Amino acid sequence: MKTRLFNYVITLGLVVFAGWAAFCLYHRYIQNPWTRDSQVRANIVGIAPRVSGPIVQVAVHDNQEVKKGDLLFEIDPTDFQAQLDLATGQVQNAEANFKQQQQNLDRQTDLYKTRVNALMDFQNAQDSFAAAKAQLVAAKANRKLAALNLSYTKVCSTVDGYVTNMNTSPGTYVTAGNQLMALVDTDSFWVAAYFKETQLPHIAVGQKAKLTFMGYPNQPFEGVVRSIGWGTYLQDGSDSAGSGLLPSISQTIDWVRLPQRFAVRIKVVGRPPVPLRIGQTVYAAMMPMRERFDGPKKPLIAAEHALTSK
Repeated sequence: MKTRLFNYVITLGLVVFAGWAAFCLYHRYIQNPWTRDSQVRANIVGIAPRVSGPIVQVAVHDNQEVKKGDLLFEIDPTDFQAQLDLATGQVQNAEANFKQQQQNLDRQTDLYKTRVNALMDFQNAQDSFAAAKAQLVAAKANRKLAALNLSYTKVCSTVDGYVTNMNTSPGTYVTAGNQLMALVDTDSFWVAAYFKETQLPHIAVGQKAKLTFMGYPNQPFEGVVRSIGWGTYLQDGSDSAGSGLLPSISQTIDWVRLPQRFAVRIKVVGRPPVPLRIGQTVYAAMMPMRERFDGPKKPLIAAEHALTSK
């Protein structure tokens, strides 16, 4: 009898303990959301020449790190140098014509004042002077355009980043406006963490997050929430206008109804164990709400101050 009662007590205790543990885990999951559906993202800067021509020099290789202003490749400048020389000659010719028309206007003005020539001659001189002035302005504008086109033959990096999708060699003919390569902007890395809409009330801008790379579970690093997405692409086709503009986030299977998932943008402020690469899988766990960057009313401003002070 006592043995049976003891077994009942043990069983009841285990059930109560299991229920309490499940409740604690669920409460922690709701109050401190976490997700395995997170990825490293960054801005991609497409590099396209502004003039057409054959490439004569490639100064970088695929996956190379570059700084803003570094030469990427150079287009044959011969034609553009000739156009600049031609435009310079046109400016000199226009300046000479302008000077001649100015001298002629001065003479016609003096003669008209002394009533030697007719009003028509004076007005013709004025018109010729105005036309010469306009031609000089146009010639200088053409020379400036030719100089710009010549400078565009050297394509330089616009950001600090990494060269990617570099598949070209000297001799390749490139067309203006067609992207030839891409740069991964190293100053724009962030973590896109997808949380269920039931978890969003427990996530706030400025809240800290613990981030962990797949394969490095014992080397967490820190992040801070910069923004929470305001929309997601509807998979049922009712939002055709948002296709390609809103993020398309796959729903996860729940028991009753599938909640939507929204992108939470997390800025990396800690030191990651490995360099950041687009597409890396990250585990994101939100820290308690009290663990936010200082700032009683404007946590986002405080977070930005903490980021810029690093």
